[in-house]
This record gives sequence, structure tokens and C-alpha cells, in this order.
Amino acid sequence: MKSLFDTVSYSCSKLVTKNYSTSFSLAVRMLAPSIREAIYSIYGFVRFADEIVDSFQDYNKEYLINDFEKEYYKAMEMGISLNPILNAFQHTVKQYNITDDLIQAFLKSMKLDLVKSTYNTQTEYEDYIYGSADAVGLMCLKVFVAGKDQKYEQLKGEAMRLGSAFQKVNFLRDLKEDNLILNRNYFPGINLNSFDENAKNAIINEIEEDFKIAYQGIVKLPIEAKFGVYTAFIYYKKLLQKLKNTPYYEIGNSRIRVSNYTKAGLLAQSFVTYKLKLV
Repeated sequence: MKSLFDTVSYSCSKLVTKNYSTSFSLAVRMLAPSIREAIYSIYGFVRFADEIVDSFQDYNKEYLINDFEKEYYKAMEMGISLNPILNAFQHTVKQYNITDDLIQAFLKSMKLDLVKSTYNTQTEYEDYIYGSADAVGLMCLKVFVAGKDQKYEQLKGEAMRLGSAFQKVNFLRDLKEDNLILNRNYFPGINLNSFDENAKNAIINEIEEDFKIAYQGIVKLPIEAKFGVYTAFIYYKKLLQKLKNTPYYEIGNSRIRVSNYTKAGLLAQSFVTYKLKLV
């Protein structure tokens, strides 16, 4: 039965999420059960594409990402894929009316990582973030609002700012790896060889403004999504605070993390805040 294969496919997406991101997996578990599988499927799709361009150094990454894209569109046409990640994702795309422009924007940014290492202008920087993060946030928003266009349009701007904030935190946290291993610099106008406290604070101020606007959208989310998204919001805010308190030279030399113990405390804090209807 196809339904059994679909169940297995969604289970594979969940497994990918749990193995690649304990933090995101935790946040997804705080969503209503009715939408968890769909969010797992989105994460599985974007994670596989991201792995292709970031991790598969001994393989033809251009061929792999293009083949991944072709197989996705075959799945959309046929309504099935023997790649369980693509099978689950195409089902979610159709169920929640996720528009193709979001998927194309995401894939465009992934392909840029194969050919572009420096983002020199604000426009280049914002375009990359839109595809790599904002578009993914909008895919999730489609699920959160059950594909309803009016609610989607109302929350679209704030959802994009949340995606931007998450991505910029990742950029700042991964500064060392992006620069030394992947030879990438996403921040325009910043020379990583002369990265200093002023440069760090400028980035942090930008992220804090994104978070401020994003929060206004979180409080308007449907009940099925609010607690899970708020949990992710609190986690990234904590990560940003750690980056803020870390000297600039340490950010460039080590990867800042939030401990599992701290994550558990943040979850408890989020739960109390949510139950008291403070968000």
C-alpha cells in the first residue's frame, strides 16, 4: 500500500532531522502532532540539499544537486519517489500548497555555494539569505497556516525575518568553519582576517532587530505551531546571547554551542511562558 510507503518516507525525514539537528528536532516535537510530519519532510529536503553542497567533497556536487532537483520534479509529476525524502516532501508540497518559487529560491542559494565564496554587496547577501533561510521559513509557514493564503500573507514578513535571524546566527556561529574549511564569507563589507568587536556587534545588532520583528509574528501563529516556533526562537536567542558575550577572536577560533542542560532549561522556560499566555 502506498500509505505504508508514505509513512516510512516521513519516518526517514524524521530520522534525518533527529540525527542532523537535536535543537530543531526538539522544537518540532513541540509542534502539534498534526503538523510534525510535514515539518520533518521540509527539513529532510533542505538538509539533503545542504549536505550535497557542503559535505560531499569527494563527489561531483554539481551533478548531485542537479540530479536531486530533477528527481524532486519527477516526484511531483508522478506523485511518488523511491527516494523517501523526496517522496515525503512532494506530498507535503501538494498538501499545503507550497509554491514552486520558494523551492526554486532555496535551490538557487544552494547552487550558489558551489560557485560563489564571497558576498560583496547587501543585495547579494540578502538574496542568498532569502533563498537559504527565508524561503524555508515560508515553506514551514504554509504548513503552520494549513495552506491558507490570507493568513500566510499576514505573517509572511515576520516569518522571513525569523528565517533571516536564524541564518545570520548560524553564519556568525560557523564563522571559523565557513572561512577556513569552506572558504566562504557571507557578510558583505567584513574582512574576516580583520574581524573585530565592532564588526561582531554590527552583525549582532542586525540580528536583534530581526528577532524583534519576528516575535511579532510568533504571537500571531496558530496554536498548533506557536509553542514549537517559540521554542526555536528562545534557543536561537540564547545562542545569540552567548555569541554576544564571546570575544570576537574566540568566535573565529571555536564553534559556540548551547549545552543540552541549557536547552532543557530553555524548554522549561518556554513552556511556562507559553502556558501563562505570555506569548
